[in-house]
Amino acid sequence: MMIVTYAVLLCVGAAAGLWLVRRFWPVKGLAYVEASKLQETPELAGLAKMVDVRDAFLYEQCHVSGAINISIGRLPYLWNKELSPDEPVVILSDSAHQSKKAARLLKSQGFREIYAVRGKFCA
Repeated sequence: MMIVTYAVLLCVGAAAGLWLVRRFWPVKGLAYVEASKLQETPELAGLAKMVDVRDAFLYEQCHVSGAINISIGRLPYLWNKELSPDEPVVILSDSAHQSKKAARLLKSQGFREIYAVRGKFCA
């Protein structure tokens, strides 16, 4: 019984460690764009697809003109309807964790140019 308990604790500890590493480990190929630069250069929308991965409620309250709203939970299922791996993508999110999660998903689908906005893009 003691061995089973130890094995369970070991597995839980390993899963928690993996979760922490994955949460904070940088995403290879992800570049950051400052929010102030995004506001200064509105033509960026023509160069790259902007994807707002926040929930629809937050998107409706405030969003960047030209951004597509695909929440982080729907992104694995709907990315191919609006996005192409051949185009650069700018990820808009309120948290670095969500930006990294979206970037990992898009990277696994073959996207090469992925940018995330750093800082507040909605006032």
